[in-house]
This record gives sequence, structure tokens and C-alpha cells, in this order.
Amino acid sequence: MSFIQRTHDCGEIHAAHAGQTITLNGWAHRIRDLGGLFFVDMRDRTGLVQLFIDPATFSNLQEIRHEACLSVTGEVRMRSEVTRNPKMPTGDVEVFVTSYSVLSPAKTLPFPLSDEEQMANVNEELRVKHRYLDLRRPSMYRKLALRARAISKIRTYLEEEGFLEVETPIITKSTPEGARDYLVPYRLEPSKFYALPQSPQQYKQLLMVAGIERYFQIARCFRDESQRADRQPEFTQLDLEMSFVTQEDVLDLIEGMTRTVVNELIQEFGLAKERVEPFVRLTYDEAVLLYGCDKPDLRFGLPLFDATTAVENSGFGVFRSTVEAGGMIRGVRYPGGANLSRKEVGVLEEFAKEFGAKGLATLAVVDGSAEEVVYTSKSGLGVKGSIAKFFSPEEFEAILAVSSAEAGDLLCFIADGYAAGNNVLYRLRNEIGSRCGLRDPRVLKFCWVLDFPLVEWNEDEQRWDPTHHLFTSPKHEDLIYLDSDPGRIRADCYDIVCNGTEWASGSIRIHQPDVQARICELIGLSAEVAQERFGHMLEAFSYGAPPHGGIAPGIDRLIMLLTDDENIREVMAFPKVGNGYDPMMDAPSTIDAQQWAEMGLRLS
Repeated sequence: MSFIQRTHDCGEIHAAHAGQTITLNGWAHRIRDLGGLFFVDMRDRTGLVQLFIDPATFSNLQEIRHEACLSVTGEVRMRSEVTRNPKMPTGDVEVFVTSYSVLSPAKTLPFPLSDEEQMANVNEELRVKHRYLDLRRPSMYRKLALRARAISKIRTYLEEEGFLEVETPIITKSTPEGARDYLVPYRLEPSKFYALPQSPQQYKQLLMVAGIERYFQIARCFRDESQRADRQPEFTQLDLEMSFVTQEDVLDLIEGMTRTVVNELIQEFGLAKERVEPFVRLTYDEAVLLYGCDKPDLRFGLPLFDATTAVENSGFGVFRSTVEAGGMIRGVRYPGGANLSRKEVGVLEEFAKEFGAKGLATLAVVDGSAEEVVYTSKSGLGVKGSIAKFFSPEEFEAILAVSSAEAGDLLCFIADGYAAGNNVLYRLRNEIGSRCGLRDPRVLKFCWVLDFPLVEWNEDEQRWDPTHHLFTSPKHEDLIYLDSDPGRIRADCYDIVCNGTEWASGSIRIHQPDVQARICELIGLSAEVAQERFGHMLEAFSYGAPPHGGIAPGIDRLIMLLTDDENIREVMAFPKVGNGYDPMMDAPSTIDAQQWAEMGLRLS
């Protein structure tokens, strides 16, 4: 069909166009039929503009339905002072329509695109099933535009730093070492399979052996694992590798890139974010000690405290028996929590129990003159609570000192082993931060977490597992512990964390075949299995592999941080829902008998 093509975009019309006759192409976003007055907010990718269509001139306006695709021609006119809409960039003008055509009609929509508040209540699977409609919303388009600009700026930054963009294969070899692979049958030999890459890890290291020196790729990755709010079976990451570098080189480059790109995006898109400041640096041990995890939210303080020594001989049996069994008494303070009711403290305890806590002990810190105070400290702070009767004055003073308590605080204690206690406390700290309004959405607080353990003990399998992956280099000075005390070895690896979310993970890699072989042996891979899975890597390293390292920040997670979305699906064009299902394409789907036969496969 023929139609009149646009002369202007909807979102660009303003007062300077008044008096001009223009043509617009787009969709009927919102319709207001006021009897003798008929208004349409017309939308294209650039924005909205109001149309006025005179019912006295056009007799068939019922054909203009929500989301009908239109071509309209008309005169741009200034709106009166009382009818101007300051909430729309084009709100000073409207288009007086002289002709229009419905390029494509629209049937009744499955959900109301023009009402963002109502969209918040629409079933997510229904939205994904009709994603081509969901993406018409300006808010969704803006997210895709933000994503595209982020990738463009990353490319520009890295190209200026001498990086070469190289594409690596999507069908490759299965080398199980982490999440499950997605497998692809090889038609010519039915017993063999390709795998979709969990990351381009091995290829980018081989590119370093190839002398590329500075590689990057906006890479699609695939992992057959359980979905969470920040995970999808397929996702996008910036994959990057550098030769002849130390850890400090990688950190400097990525921190500079992140601050430049994010701060430019904040300004360009008018995001409600403060400028990103230099990254904080923490070792893994510091992060776990102070915040209970290796992905701390540093937008607020409230470091964890250790009261083990203060209460190990107390009259409170739970604390004393935990310490005797080798456990610890650690806690976090809740500013203003001293005013919580018993019921509210009970809700907090149930929250802790959801993550494995056996219970939650609390002490309220108040002004020393308050009622029901069991003890008043030398500084005038009062302590009260159901467990307060079990502690001596000296123990109270020690608790107040280690917790840095202030009047109005509720001190929350977890009695358990170090790891189990941290698993509860970091979540409890975040919950307290949310309740107290300390997790400011305007702030993006990036930090480096460094010096992870190289390996961790797998109690079920009775073996050492890599903390990151088996190509991560041990710190040179810790190699002496490889045979005697592997748990003591620190890795030359690093994570970027932002607001409690891991955004990137990287490391200096092993480039010496003998060291790589020893690590394979340490984690239980026999020489035969290591050769079968990674022989190509071990051989490549024998041809003069350079020292190298890299990192892989998540593109999807970066956009989540910038848009304050809690689910990764909100920033992807075509996501999957639970269990990796795509309701729009109805995938995964069955295949026909001929395809089974061609693959040499059959259902058991």
C-alpha cells in the first residue's frame, strides 16, 4: 500500500513549527472523544504529540482505535495557555489534522499501553507473550535506547584505548565447569555435541596467545541454570582481555571506563543519579568481616560487629554454648530500632530465620533515664531487653564499645558459625538499610572486592572447587601453599560490586602450562580428563603465552542499576520467564520425527 511518509517525528514538534503543515507516522497512543472534540496523542519512537481531529470534518473516527497505526497530515498550532501540557515536551502545540489514513487497524489490546500505573499490575508472562506490544511503551523504548547508548559508549572508549573487537564462536566445545551447558546435537556424528558458550573465556585467552593483546566483545552467553531476578538463560556481557598487564592495569582501565560511560549516560538521559565517584577497594576478607558477604551495599554504613569476646562467659546460655562449640556472636545495629514493638521485633526475627538463623537476640539501647533500663553505661546510654538480665556491667560496656551503639539503636545478634551467621547478617543489614531509607536509589556506589580465595572446600564432594574458575591465577607469593594449604591461597581476581549486586568479575589468568596442570590436579581433574577438556589450552600455553588478564561486566545488570529495575527481564528486548520459557515464541518446543532422525536421537 502507498502512504504519505513523515516529514517530522512526533517528539520533535514544538513552537517553532507553528503554522507549518506536516505529516506524521505513528500509533494512536491515547484517545479522548469528548463529543464535539476528538483528541489523539500520537506516538512514535521519539515521543508524543497531540492531534486534534474535527468530528464535523471526519465521519468515521471510530476506526481510530488505541494502537492503530496512522499517517496524519495537518497544521501545527499553538495551544492556548490553559490547555498547554507542561508534562509533554511537545505540550505547547497540537496538530490540527486535515487528512489521515489508518495504515493498519488494531484489535483490542491485551493490556493498556497508555497507562503506566495500570501496566504495573499486568501479569508479567502476559507482557512477555505480547512483548512486541510491551516494547511500544515509551518507558520500555527508553530502556532499550539507554542500553544501546551504553554499548556504543563502551565501544568508543575501548577502541580509543587500542582494543580490537573480535567475535568468538557461539557453538563450541562442552567443558563443564560451573553452570550446565546448553547442548547442540552434531548431525553428522549423533554421539557428539556442541555447546553454547557460558562465556568466551577460553577463546579470549587464546586470542592473547595469538598476539591480539587487547580484545573486547559484546558477547552473548548461555547458562542452563535456575533463574533469579538478575539472571536469564541467555544474557549479554562486555568480555575483555589484555596482555602484559597486572591486576592494577585492569582495575584502572575498567574503573575509568565505568565512571566515564555511566556519568555520561546520567547526564545524557537525565537519570536521577549522582555522579559515580572513585571506587572503594576492599579485600574479600574485609568485605565478609565488615558486611557479611562479598557483594556489600556501601551506600550506607552499619558494619557488622563481633561481640564474641564480650559475651563468651555471659550468663546467657545460647551465647555461651555457641562460643564453646566454636561459633561466634556477631551482630548489626538497627538505627531507631529501639522503638520497635515486640511484634515488630518478632517480624525481624522471622526474617532472619528465613535465611537459616536459629533465632535473633536483641538489646535496645536508649537514653539512660528511660523506663525499664537494666543498665546505664558510663556514657549515659541505657540498655534494656529480655536478655539484658544475663549480662554484667563489664559485658554491657564491652557490647556497647564493639557495636558503636547510639541511643535509639536496636542491637541484633546472631549466634552461629562464621559463614552461617554471615549468610543471615548481610541480608539483615540490607533489610535494615531498606527500612531506614539508607539505600539511596540516587547513589551508585561501586567498589572493588579483591583477593578472593583461589579455592573453597566442597564438603559434599570432598574436594577443592575453584572460587571463580580454574583459569584464575594464584597470587605468586601464595604458590608455596599449593600442596600444603590450598585454602590459604589468594587469587589474583577481582569483582566489581554496585549497591549490593555483583556487576563484573575478572582475574589475572594462568599463562604457564605447568601451573595450570597443577590447578587442574588440585581441583580433582586427572591428567587425562584435563587433557580431554582443556588440552587445547594447555598446548596453546606452551607456545609462548603472555601474562594476561581480563574481566566481564554484565550489560543487562548495568542497565538494571541505571533504571532501578529489580528484574533483569525489564531491560532485555525479548526475555524468558520462569524455567527459561518464552511464551511469545512458545519455546522450547517439540521437534518433528524427521528432525529426531536427522540428529540420530530418540527419547528414552
